Amino acid sequence: MKKLSIIIVLISISTSFAQKKRELVSQATVCGQFHKKYCKLDKEKGEKWEYNSQSRSGLFSQGMNSKIRCVIYKGMDYRMTLCAETALGDKLNFKIYDAKTNELLFDNASAENTQVFEFQSATTRPIIIEVFVPEGATESDNSGLKAKDAACLGLLIEHKKTDIQGFSKY
Repeated sequence: MKKLSIIIVLISISTSFAQKKRELVSQATVCGQFHKKYCKLDKEKGEKWEYNSQSRSGLFSQGMNSKIRCVIYKGMDYRMTLCAETALGDKLNFKIYDAKTNELLFDNASAENTQVFEFQSATTRPIIIEVFVPEGATESDNSGLKAKDAACLGLLIEHKKTDIQGFSKY
């Protein structure tokens, strides 16, 4: 009888842990690959942009900001695309800082709130990308979402080798 009660306790504990693990995994994967599905731009003929594994998606609400650190490499072109579900609005802000000097390298607020930014890297360096979702989302009348609802936001980072410019070496 004692063995049976120990087995029952162990089964209930392991079931409880498995359920909690499933809950954590499902919370983490709510927006898992949002950036891959919704931040893609139509490629023009001949473009060779490649997916960068530093891309991220997350669950955001209005008034929230978040930072990620990534590395950009010399001799590479980068394209960063920000996209979100309707509940977050259409005025998403992002800034790019040099991680060592904290120098502001780009602020989309000074570039007509563009959600796509392309640049060339002259040096290899770590950067910090800060994303801010302002209060007062643009709501669609038929979306059924409230301004404070959490929604998915994606940051797609793509890269390609910088094209050689000027005369070629001989």
